Amino acid sequence: MTSTLFTNARLIDPEQGTDAPGWLLIEQGAIKAVGSGRDAPTADEVVDCAGHCLAPGIVDIGVKVCEPGERHKESYRSAGLAAAAGGVTTMVTRPDTQPSIDSPEALEFVARRANAAGPVHVLPMAALTKGREGREMTEIGFLMDAGAVAFTDCDHVVTNTKVLSRAMTYARALGALIIAHPQEPGLSAGASATSGKFASLRGLPAVSPMAERMGLDRDIALLEMTGARYHADQITTARALPALERARRNGLDITAGTSIHHLTLNEMDVADYRTFFKVKPPLRSESDRQAVIEAVRSGLIDVISSMHTPQDEESKRLPFEEAASGAVALETLLPAALRLYHSGDLDLPALFRAMALNPAKRLGLASGRIAAGAPADLVLFDPDKPFVMDRTTLRSKSKNTPFDGQRLQGKVRATYVAGRPVFEAP
Repeated sequence: MTSTLFTNARLIDPEQGTDAPGWLLIEQGAIKAVGSGRDAPTADEVVDCAGHCLAPGIVDIGVKVCEPGERHKESYRSAGLAAAAGGVTTMVTRPDTQPSIDSPEALEFVARRANAAGPVHVLPMAALTKGREGREMTEIGFLMDAGAVAFTDCDHVVTNTKVLSRAMTYARALGALIIAHPQEPGLSAGASATSGKFASLRGLPAVSPMAERMGLDRDIALLEMTGARYHADQITTARALPALERARRNGLDITAGTSIHHLTLNEMDVADYRTFFKVKPPLRSESDRQAVIEAVRSGLIDVISSMHTPQDEESKRLPFEEAASGAVALETLLPAALRLYHSGDLDLPALFRAMALNPAKRLGLASGRIAAGAPADLVLFDPDKPFVMDRTTLRSKSKNTPFDGQRLQGKVRATYVAGRPVFEAP
């Protein structure tokens, strides 16, 4: 039995809401003890954290890995290396591959690839409907047996309410979690910006923020009817927040997430049609961004995700309307989130509550905590280390980050999975 003691650490505990100096002991891949002061036990190995932050590893819901079908954009190997370098210890992967992950056989294939190739935990989600076409639900029970942790059609909104209600009813009976993309697809079809003065000046096809509100209202009504477990993948507008708050107040089993890009960027960042800033849903107004930050602070929005979506150069080097949506973010999630810490919007325990503890709790995982008995999935980082993002250094195969060339503050020093170092900064 080997043990490792982390000393001189700044422990970030999202469960207790504390940020304080201390030590942490791990044995056999789990946290054995946590303490403060000079009463640290002896261990086989000692890691001096040099006053840097030690926090639970990030649990990232909504990562796209492009196997099968588009391995040139991202593989489980490259995504795993990027995750480890970004402090992400668990990737919860999307089923929007080619073909979709909509059968036990496809799910078992990606699970084997993930376990063989990646240094971090990978938990696959499965499609809610076959081919993500919204016509016939998948075999939810068999897919759960094969390891699916949630069910989603990603950005393909199920428009047939009868199909969705049946899927929700079936999922409720099995205790399955449904993850949906709140959007009214008729309004949002073809949109590449949020409606308003900026989109009009740029001549971009736009969608009203009300499309998100309308999609969420529809889903909440079905949720009230079926009693399913539901998570909204991205809430990005102020208009959607009152509906979410009412659903919570009415006791529905609903949680919500948002993406790091919608927390740290706004529609003005598109500037002169910079396609690396084209994401789905499109970047919102500054007032929406501030409203979403406040919702994270209050706990109304539970989860912050990278929504990692690799796109190759050929997909992005196009006119803005034609360019593919999405951005890579496994490596930039933590330094981008630290913008909110340095601006005084969120403290570190609140950030890791949204990036580690809450997603782990929603998926029924034991991780996301700094406590005895929890898995030793940890990230050691310097929150004050400045650097200029160079997209060519990213470990992802695709380099489509909106933070290219931007000044960021906060560097991962090391990442541990089950107590084993999977990344150490040079």
